[in-house]
Amino acid sequence: MLPDVAAAPRAGRRAAIGVTGAAVLLAALDAYVVVTILVTLAKDLSVPVNHLERVTPVVTGYLLGYVAGMPLLGSLSDRYGRRPLIQICLAGFAIGSALTAFAPGVALLVVGRAVQGLAGGALLPVTMALVGDLFAAATRPVALGMVGAAQELGSVLGPLYGAGIAAWLGWRGIFWINVPLTLIAMVAVHVALKPLAGTAHSAPAPADSPGSAEDPGAPTAAAPRAGVDVVGGLLLAACLGLLVVGLHNPDPEHAVLPPWGPVTLAAAGGVFLAFLAWEVFAGRTGRARLFDPTGVARGPFLAALGASFAAGTALMVTLVDVELVAQTALRLDSTGAALVLVRFLAALPVGAVVGGWLARKAGERWVTFAGLGAAAAAYSLMSRWPTDVLAARYDLGLVSLPRLDTDLVLAGLGLGLVIAPLSAVVLRLAPAARHGTASAAVVLARMMGMLIGVAALTAWGLHRFKELTADLATPLPFGVTKEEFQRQADAYAVALNAALRTEYSEIFAVTAAVCAVGALLGLLLSNRRELR
Repeated sequence: MLPDVAAAPRAGRRAAIGVTGAAVLLAALDAYVVVTILVTLAKDLSVPVNHLERVTPVVTGYLLGYVAGMPLLGSLSDRYGRRPLIQICLAGFAIGSALTAFAPGVALLVVGRAVQGLAGGALLPVTMALVGDLFAAATRPVALGMVGAAQELGSVLGPLYGAGIAAWLGWRGIFWINVPLTLIAMVAVHVALKPLAGTAHSAPAPADSPGSAEDPGAPTAAAPRAGVDVVGGLLLAACLGLLVVGLHNPDPEHAVLPPWGPVTLAAAGGVFLAFLAWEVFAGRTGRARLFDPTGVARGPFLAALGASFAAGTALMVTLVDVELVAQTALRLDSTGAALVLVRFLAALPVGAVVGGWLARKAGERWVTFAGLGAAAAAYSLMSRWPTDVLAARYDLGLVSLPRLDTDLVLAGLGLGLVIAPLSAVVLRLAPAARHGTASAAVVLARMMGMLIGVAALTAWGLHRFKELTADLATPLPFGVTKEEFQRQADAYAVALNAALRTEYSEIFAVTAAVCAVGALLGLLLSNRRELR
């Protein structure tokens, strides 16, 4: 019998989550560090600036590893415990960082980033599962909010962190510095989690844990360990990997999908069917399955995944399209565009912390509904941005608020609010022995929303822009007076801006509808107190 994790003092549990949350932040930073150094990196590796698509696999590779390994690694943490998996992930992150820093060419660089993503991506769901192991359902949302805030803080600080380290040590220094930082994190995790060795589901349920008198409707923490569905995990990893590669288009101007997209997506569909067939076979023969639905309220669980998918879609649309709006419609440079996006990114971690606190007070259902409802309102307002949105303001009597800032902050707060309640719901609905798999599922749903949502909306945006500009004739300075040419050029610029505004307006309107659907799915969640 392993030690009872709940026997440790509350301070010890908080220290454990603080240390693992810092590890999540370290991995999240590296997801975004390449944003500001991609051109520098390409030049150093002798890649022409006009062929940056050759280094975009540096981004895809990280995303591929991040998504593909998450379900299997989450399941392994259920089988072997959180601390060993966190240590293995940190070691893998250090190895991937060293490979990336040492890489003499693009190929090894992509391999290193994929290893980084594989290890770093698993840290988030495993840490979320650890929260489920250590905290009762009543106090869990606050801790989940802190972990979610650490993840989102990486998106805010990552580009600045990358630019700062690159200016000091060069772009390779960004990855070399990860090695000592990761070793420090491994020591800290060992020290912080040693008193809590094992997982909650390997010990009797404590008085304030899931399945206790405080939360009798939740699954017991004493569920036995199950085997690991390696075949199912590998099939799903292959499916997700093919999906990432098939949807990632380095040249979206000329086509929605890359040349290899249709074949790759068809292969992903075939592998997914093979995964489903394997899971059915495993269930009938009594083998371990990647996620066993026994004892799980499927309606609320699937509603949580759907809401997470909607939040992911809105998040990625904002990351892509707000910066495009700033650079095209608002004529800002890359720095100015990044500063516009910071308004949204800074609100995300704040919303994650507040969402955790509110979920503890009001329940997950209403916080999810309110968060995605607020996001839907924000994107609806963004779909009606005027041409001079930088100067537009909301006049509220005694207070006058900048419209751009207000809308982006509202969107960030709304999406941040749902992070903790959605994680708390899936942890409460799943037996404690499957917390790792359940946590991976909610993060994976969000990532799939980011991938599929942005691909679909990009396709729509490209189609609409070409449709709106099909009849526009590019003015030429031949056969007309200088004044006439200037008049035609001004009219062309006005029409082009109008087409851009229409494209972005429709994308944000669709995003508002996606968030509204997510908010309605939030109403299908069951609050913790209703299970008592």
